[in-house]
Amino acid sequence: MARQPACIALIPARAGSKRVAHKNIARLAGHPLIAYTICAARDSGVFDQVIVSTDSEDYAAVASHYGAETPFLRPAELAGDKSPDIEWIQHALRFCGEQGKAPDAFAILRPTSPCRKPDTIRRAWAQFTRQDGADSLRAVELCAQHPGKMWVVRGERMHPLMPMTPEGLTPYHSTQYAALPKVYVQNASLEIAWSRVALEGGTIAGEVLTPFLTEGDEGLDVNSPLDWRLLEMMVKDGSATLPAIDRAPYPDK
Repeated sequence: MARQPACIALIPARAGSKRVAHKNIARLAGHPLIAYTICAARDSGVFDQVIVSTDSEDYAAVASHYGAETPFLRPAELAGDKSPDIEWIQHALRFCGEQGKAPDAFAILRPTSPCRKPDTIRRAWAQFTRQDGADSLRAVELCAQHPGKMWVVRGERMHPLMPMTPEGLTPYHSTQYAALPKVYVQNASLEIAWSRVALEGGTIAGEVLTPFLTEGDEGLDVNSPLDWRLLEMMVKDGSATLPAIDRAPYPDK
C-alpha cells in the first residue's frame, strides 16, 4: 500500500493587523478568532502538525492553549504588512526539515476564515490527493460582482476590463448577468500545495492549480470592522456557523 503523503497545516498570525487591531486574537463568540482555525485543523485528522507562524509571544501562547504548535517565532523581516507569503512559508518548511519532519505538502489556513470546518479541510485534501499532476489547490467561489461589468479608467475614457466578445455578439458589459460566463474569485479559506512547489519553485501555487469550490459560509473572510460586525450577526442568527472548540476559552489577562 502506498504511503499517504504527510501534510502540515500552516496558520499565519502576525501581530501587525491594521484594519482590525489584533484581529487574530480578537474574541468571536467567546474565543479568539484563531481558535476556530486551529480546532478545525486539529479535528480534520489531515495534518501531521498544526503550526502557527507568528511574530508574537502573546499570539503563540493563545495558539498553544488551543492545541497548535508554535516551535518558533517568525523573524521580524518576514512579518511586515507587505511581506510576501512565500517567505514565511519557506521559513516554516525549512524549519520542519531541519527538525527531521519535512512534510510532503502543506496547507495554508488563515485565521480570518473562521467558518472553515473540519469537513471542509477533509474534502479539500481528498480532492488534492486524487489529482494527477496538480501543483496546488486553491479555494474559490463565484464572483459576487462580475468582472464583465467592470471598467478600467484612463483619464476621461474607460475601457472594459474583460475582453470584448466576438464581433456581432453583445458585449459583456451589456449582457444580462445570467448569460455571462461563470467567473470565480479566490477566497482566503485554504490553499494546499506540495512542499517542493514552495521550496524549489519559489511559489505557493505552482503552474497547475485545481479549484476547490467552497460551500455556504466556508469562504467567509474577516478583514474589516464591517466584516466583523456582519459575521457576529450571522453567527448569532445561525446563518453562519463556527467549528466546535474542545476547551475552555483562553483566559483574559
